[in-house]
Amino acid sequence: MASVPPETTLNGHAVREPEILPPAGGYVPQAEPARRRKSALKAAPATHLLVGINCLVFLLMVARGISPVSPTVDQLMNWGANNAGAVLNYGNLFGYAEWWRVVTAMFLHVGILHLATNMWCLWNLGMLAEPLIGSFGLFSAYILTGAAGNLLSTWENWVWPIRDAGQIMFPAGAGASGAVFGIAGLLIILLKSPRLPVPEKELKRLRRSVIYFAAINLVIGLSISGGNHFVHSGLNIDNMAHLGGFTSGLLFAMPMVPRIGSPRSTFQTRLRAALVMMVGLLVLFGFYIANVQPPQA
Repeated sequence: MASVPPETTLNGHAVREPEILPPAGGYVPQAEPARRRKSALKAAPATHLLVGINCLVFLLMVARGISPVSPTVDQLMNWGANNAGAVLNYGNLFGYAEWWRVVTAMFLHVGILHLATNMWCLWNLGMLAEPLIGSFGLFSAYILTGAAGNLLSTWENWVWPIRDAGQIMFPAGAGASGAVFGIAGLLIILLKSPRLPVPEKELKRLRRSVIYFAAINLVIGLSISGGNHFVHSGLNIDNMAHLGGFTSGLLFAMPMVPRIGSPRSTFQTRLRAALVMMVGLLVLFGFYIANVQPPQA
């Protein structure tokens, strides 16, 4: 009997695993009508959820009287921005390390333009990645790669803090871009899989687009940060968060196979292995950062 698996989409293209054909001379039942394509929400609920959480946090901030264009550093800190001093309890008034900031910061944005650009990238990359790794996989990738980027940023600012008139200061970091770069890194690996039932030419085009996205944005970020040393525009890009997110996305994808085209058990096993590996690496890196000597004034 012919088996017709559920239909899914990859970048708008309907894909399905090959049918299991009956033996020669066997009974061939009438073909079932093609199933209706899933709505965008049902096809990628995690992408919608992540974009929704980011937008909700922004709306709540605005409702509390915070500027939708240029919130202050204190306001960002009150809403969970990343900060090496707060994370590692350096001069923290509360007297404890606020590690949760490496997660909350990825849902916080510095104005509506910052939010809009990050959500546009998250939407496009998420809609492409979610069919490959599932909703739970995408949500996990966002959290883990975003945290990895924020941890690398914390380490950089802890080792090389801002020094002004004998005072040590740590910048506040916010934004989903580290996690967005993480999803891009993951896609670069998974779109090379021969298991995907998508024409090779189309896969190469998609993968090339993601590589261009990551490379161009990394170069732009480095250029802006480098130029800021000369013009002092006040615009700072957290390149370490981008680099950490991108690198961890590559690592996260290494043990995985795409959900489309792979047996369910194989995909689930590889996903669990990737999750365990990433959590272990984050814990070890966090432990290392916590034991680095504090900066001296």
